[in-house]
Amino acid sequence: MQQQSFRLDLGKEERLIRGEIRVPEGSGRLPVIIVCHGFKGFKNWGFFPVLAETLAEAGFAVITFNFSMNGVGEDPERFTELDKFARLTFSREQEDLAFLLEHVKRGSLPFAERMHLERTGIMGHSRGGGNSLIFAFDHPEIQSVVIWNSIHRVDFLDPRIISEIREKGVAYIPNARTGQQMPVGREVIEDIEQNKERFDILGRLPQLHCPLLLVQGDQDLPGFLEGAKQMAEAAPRATLHVIGGANHTMGAVHPFAGMTPHLEEAIRETAGFFKKTLG
Repeated sequence: MQQQSFRLDLGKEERLIRGEIRVPEGSGRLPVIIVCHGFKGFKNWGFFPVLAETLAEAGFAVITFNFSMNGVGEDPERFTELDKFARLTFSREQEDLAFLLEHVKRGSLPFAERMHLERTGIMGHSRGGGNSLIFAFDHPEIQSVVIWNSIHRVDFLDPRIISEIREKGVAYIPNARTGQQMPVGREVIEDIEQNKERFDILGRLPQLHCPLLLVQGDQDLPGFLEGAKQMAEAAPRATLHVIGGANHTMGAVHPFAGMTPHLEEAIRETAGFFKKTLG
């Protein structure tokens, strides 16, 4: 496997997209898979590197990246830009994805000669699953979607957090791994309110133009399994794969402590689905 890093400057708000692209050894063009991390996540979290490596070895050009406002800066393992995290809106994440896809199509990223631009898929975990779906709704270039333990609604924050944001302008969510208090600002909920139709995942799923695989642990956080079932019923070309005993991260932790049976199953199903749908 080969790997190269890249960075893209959006030219505003000091926003940088930092990422890596992995491809298998050899030549020839490969289907492209864009991988989206979730809330309080980042491209190097837990299972993402091994997921990308395994998908690349299976015959894909795999792009992992940090959303530009996710709070992780030059240090790839730490949240050092909490002022940006406070403004992490879905709209900014969608801008990041559009900017990234444009550079893929321009051929300005590493391994551009290995990428088959007419065969592009997207996948995401948790909030990244929601972002993957919203992006696919608006971009017909996306030909296949996989979501792991995904949100089914963008207003997933605890109502008490939302009330505190409305009252004080900001609320804080603990990061159990780092001990940091992660700020969420008013514009996050305003963005959701201003884009209700665009971000209505369940309402838009009946118009999803491409195949969708939902990989869902039955021991996930409350409401996620029920949400996955609703999404599978709403999307016309959906496949729901439930993994018995799997939690929100498929048993993986950070720092990564090795493959788990649940993670292995999730990656195997994902690779098989993308092979079938992207060729």
